[in-house]
Amino acid sequence: MQIITLFYIFLALLLSVLVAFFQYFYKEKKNSKLHVLLFSLKAISLFLLLLLLINPKIKTLKLEESKPTLNVLIDNSKSISFFKEQKNLTSFANNIIEDKDLQKKFEINSFSFGQKLHQLDSFTFTENETNISKAIISANELNKNKIAPIILLSDGNQTIGDDYEFIKSKQKVYPIVFGDTTKYTDLKISHLNVNKYSFVKNQFPVEILLNYEGEKPVSSKLIISKNGKTVFTKNVNFSEKNNSQTITTNLVSDKKGLQYYSATIQKISGEKNVKNNSKNFSVEVIDQQTKILILSSILHPDLGVLKKSIETNKQRSVEIKLIEKNNYQINDFQLVILYQPNNKFNKILSLLQSKNINYLLLTGKKTNWNFINNQNIGFSKNFIDLKENYQAIYNPSFLPFSQNDINFNQFPPLIDFYGDINIYKEHQILLFQNIKGLQTNQPLLATIEENNKKIGILFGEGIWKWRSASFLNSSSFNEFDEFIGNLIQFLANNKKRSRLEVDVENLYTANSTVNISAIYTDKNYQFDTRANLEIALTNTDTNKIIKLPFTLNNNSYQVYTEVLNPGNYNYKVSVKGQNITKIGKFKITDYQIEEQFTNADNKKLNKLAISSGGKQFYNNQFKNLKEELLKNKSFYTIQQSTSKEQNLIDWQWILFVIISLLTIEWFVRKYYGKI
Repeated sequence: MQIITLFYIFLALLLSVLVAFFQYFYKEKKNSKLHVLLFSLKAISLFLLLLLLINPKIKTLKLEESKPTLNVLIDNSKSISFFKEQKNLTSFANNIIEDKDLQKKFEINSFSFGQKLHQLDSFTFTENETNISKAIISANELNKNKIAPIILLSDGNQTIGDDYEFIKSKQKVYPIVFGDTTKYTDLKISHLNVNKYSFVKNQFPVEILLNYEGEKPVSSKLIISKNGKTVFTKNVNFSEKNNSQTITTNLVSDKKGLQYYSATIQKISGEKNVKNNSKNFSVEVIDQQTKILILSSILHPDLGVLKKSIETNKQRSVEIKLIEKNNYQINDFQLVILYQPNNKFNKILSLLQSKNINYLLLTGKKTNWNFINNQNIGFSKNFIDLKENYQAIYNPSFLPFSQNDINFNQFPPLIDFYGDINIYKEHQILLFQNIKGLQTNQPLLATIEENNKKIGILFGEGIWKWRSASFLNSSSFNEFDEFIGNLIQFLANNKKRSRLEVDVENLYTANSTVNISAIYTDKNYQFDTRANLEIALTNTDTNKIIKLPFTLNNNSYQVYTEVLNPGNYNYKVSVKGQNITKIGKFKITDYQIEEQFTNADNKKLNKLAISSGGKQFYNNQFKNLKEELLKNKSFYTIQQSTSKEQNLIDWQWILFVIISLLTIEWFVRKYYGKI
């Protein structure tokens, strides 16, 4: 309380006493007990009244008890039902949640998880994927500054996300193992890698990783088939030590269009789970040959990397020319790449503009931005003579062509002049700029489309480092080369632009969410938010038709569905009121990722428990778990004192006391004839 406030209180007390003294003792000859009573009533009531007018702030302390939180994370995925553990898990979870002793010691919060962590509503065991690591991280974030042990009810089999075995959990984790922990003999296809696109009469690589769990030596056969016909076979042998093989082969693209394949490893004796013996994949075969010209006035490692990446597709050839020599015919090429343009590019840029030829433009430290800004090609840069490093941030909303995130944010930065970029024509951004950890809305890689012409712009040099980084991340150049291939294919495609573009995967797994997106533009190729889009899905095996409306989501139309059965589907997207449609096809396989496991992974769960300071239990050890939680002294209730300032005028009972004192004084004076 401030000194000035204390001074006012002292004055209020002195004034109250003086007024009461003047009223009942001043010039009074007899000082009876009645005068003392009236003096006291008057002095106290006046002091309290003045105290309310001063209105000092009063601090109060309140003690609160905070119990530790017990987070119960329940695996709600299909693998639990696959192991037939629904009843056991449900019963165990209810025992924890309803136990009176645990409720007395802990604040119990229960969650279910599959791909994400959710507040527990009901047990369904229908989640198509399991992300244990994300569930544990989310629980840690919810209880950053609390004592909050985690009980994890799961079979330990994770299908997506970071390996939970190496998570550094701030909270102790107590895994409860559900499912058969017995190891059975099993042979499976763990991974299958294939490019999404190929060209007619071209070979495309297929990489298949096979794994064996067992002790005895076994033999089997890997078969790749198409439309029921075998296109590749190989005998394989495994043993306890030689339990993994990677099979690589090249298949021939003999027919244009979407081609479906199936890879199968034959069943071995004693194998319990054969659902993980097969995987389907698809390749879109394109009948297209492309010649690409790279023009530059300097020598740079980027040029060689671009040539090497583009020519990994045998249907594409690249020629690198110096702009000064003028030894090329522009009409011989379907796409031109301009590397760090300067004044020497004036003629070629005018030619590309007049002939409406698509091109890719890359900038960097040797770029003449004054020259580019005067070309009116759709973008400009308000630059200063200062170099800056730009890292990439992937934009999942990019729709001109399908491109996955290949860990762009982990690639080394590109270098260019510092400044704001203004793209004043219709464009889409695939990569945003990240400057020293700060994500911006400035483009790093963008595409411009106008009047059936396409331009790609990469704002920075040093893309050769990206290919090296991609190899370090994935032990292969395939991801980076596919990214460059997707960009080149989009820019080299001279087909007239459609007002309706649809993005759909070729293959979906059973019970997965089918997400189809579309972009619809008006006649000026501006995104039209007024449209009413609908998709008709036809199962070609049953001829059943499902019609679904699209919903507008930011800058695209989206439709989601999880009700489609495995089979082949034709789709037709139409715009109501317009004679505009888009057709295609996709396939839903009967592959269930949650049914690929033969046993619960108790070893990983135990490592998680040890690393976090917890302890592993099994589904018949509820009493042991309860005893551990109740006896553990690190889970204690915390007493917290909270200080609260309150204005005296908010204490309404003081006003009641004042009125009561004044009332008593009046009645006493009335009774004894003092009024």
